[in-house]
Amino acid sequence: MDLEARNLQPSVRAGQLAKLREYKSDLNNLKGALKRITAGNGQQGAREELLESGMADTLVVSADQRSRLLRTTERQNQTTDRIRDSHRTMLETEELGVSIMHDLHQQRQSLLHANDTASNISVNSPYLSITLFLRIIHFSIAKYLWTPK
Repeated sequence: MDLEARNLQPSVRAGQLAKLREYKSDLNNLKGALKRITAGNGQQGAREELLESGMADTLVVSADQRSRLLRTTERQNQTTDRIRDSHRTMLETEELGVSIMHDLHQQRQSLLHANDTASNISVNSPYLSITLFLRIIHFSIAKYLWTPK
């Protein structure tokens, strides 16, 4: 409970920590009373007195404990729902990341192929430039011959 109280919002935290200290104090008082009774020389009367005086308080404490248990259970259910939502979001994000990585891999392969093609062109560029030069000359001659004078 102490950890849960420390993780709450500051506006709620102070009240919860005060209640927690009060509960711890009550617990320590009850432990002390229990030790005194059990350490005694079998004082059955004191034991019965303690139990009888606590019967009326037991119903109030029981109702209070029940309400706290219900609130805690509700808070736990809400936390479980948030964890499920976070898990679903994480799976969707992971799936999107895998898709992006696949697309990037395909783009990389495409760029590598284009790079190989460009390097093949640069290796053959002397032959390519000679071929283009000869075609330019051929078209110039053809234009000269076929143009009416």
